[in-house]
Amino acid sequence: MFAIDPVSILGSVAIFLFLLKLYYERKENVYHNFPPGPKPLPIIGNLHTMILSKQRQDVFLQELSKKYGPVFSIRFGPKKIVVLCGYETFKDALVNNADALSERPVIPFTEETSKGHGIIFSNGENWKVMRRFTLTTLRDFGMGRKLLEDKINEESNSLVEVFRSFNGKPFENTMIINASVANIIVSILLGHRFDYKDPTFLRLMGLIHENINISAGLMTLLYNLFPSVIRWLPGGHKTVFKNNMELRNFIKETFTKHKDQLDVNDQRNLIDVFLVKQQEEKPSPQAFFHNDNLVSLVRDLFAAGMETTSTTLRWGLLLMMKYPEIQKKVQDEIDRVIGSAQPQVEHKKQMPYTDAVIHEIQRFGDIVPGNVPHAASQNITFRGYFIPKGTYVIPLLTSVLHDKAYFEKPEEFYPQHFLDTKGNLVKNEAFLPFSAGRRSCAGENLAKMELFLFFTRLLQNFTFQPPPGVEVDLTAGTGATRSPLAKDICAVPRN
Repeated sequence: MFAIDPVSILGSVAIFLFLLKLYYERKENVYHNFPPGPKPLPIIGNLHTMILSKQRQDVFLQELSKKYGPVFSIRFGPKKIVVLCGYETFKDALVNNADALSERPVIPFTEETSKGHGIIFSNGENWKVMRRFTLTTLRDFGMGRKLLEDKINEESNSLVEVFRSFNGKPFENTMIINASVANIIVSILLGHRFDYKDPTFLRLMGLIHENINISAGLMTLLYNLFPSVIRWLPGGHKTVFKNNMELRNFIKETFTKHKDQLDVNDQRNLIDVFLVKQQEEKPSPQAFFHNDNLVSLVRDLFAAGMETTSTTLRWGLLLMMKYPEIQKKVQDEIDRVIGSAQPQVEHKKQMPYTDAVIHEIQRFGDIVPGNVPHAASQNITFRGYFIPKGTYVIPLLTSVLHDKAYFEKPEEFYPQHFLDTKGNLVKNEAFLPFSAGRRSCAGENLAKMELFLFFTRLLQNFTFQPPPGVEVDLTAGTGATRSPLAKDICAVPRN
């Protein structure tokens, strides 16, 4: 047996770490004029500073931009990331340099759950075909038209009845609002709606809700950095993978039933339209309308169509409870313009204050603060810095919605951000809650219609208050989206 000399061991470790440090420093200097950023450690990069800060990633990155400027870099593990902050930088990247910065990065976590299919995390021709199909089909099923407006109004009436059933007593609204909003996209995807208490519906929404809450956790981050090691360890990443498989199996079973009942001359929903496209598409290596794309597309649209709009509405009700004087002004405008009639999209142009409040709810709510990540599809010199092909890019959306150059009171809820001195609605170019450029949200028009109709219908029927003796807390929870913590609310009937 060889004797173990502690000094030799420590010396070997020190030499190893020194060589590792030289290796990473050499890698850091491969690209001249790469955006500046904090000095990384070997292996872990700057990961330790974010963990020690105990801040959300978007908040942590926003703080770094104060030191390093609107274009800077950071390293999480071996992954170099370029962060873009502020409206001018954001627009320059996603609109003026869309060709170079509109790809999605290859992220182990999303590769495991999507495998490059669907619309959110796909690239190249597959993404173009799926986005074109999605936009066309959403329009065909009424996005932006009276047909879908009537469907949203029917659903808002169902939501009003559920709220009314609590008789002004405290209740928690997360899953109720999720269900109401989700039913709109479900009607487009599947051709029907679910009862709010349907166990299958509750399970599907629960899976998505859990995944969103978990996917911003530490184990998911570590999985993205060191997948070959972390995949074998227990943690939230495994729960997300399990939930994702359950969602995919449900969607597969659903479209299998649709395929058995498919009538080419009576296409009732998005799945039917996709299946017809699948029949028409000639078999080839370049086929796009295959089952894997269908499963991922339906899952992407279901999750996105439910989460962001329902979370925005929840922020809206919370903010009305926090600022009753603003709630009263909205209700006065509703009473004056709509009265007791069913709200219609055409009413919006006569309701600048309500429209401004909805804009400000979206801005203040800041639902996707970190944005969905981008990647450089080619080498590019951007604002004087060299960004090599394949670099992971974060256009930090929260920095746009809180840009002091465009919003007078960025940290406050202030509807006047969208009103002139005469009370008219004004456009603010930094208002980009749906992002910008080629990767902007495909369901933007649907979401705008839903927010106006649901919000006005609820405030037409109820005054929202906190439970007696409870202070309204605007603290956001943790998760991939920025959502309010679960809170009891009181919906006091107005009539």
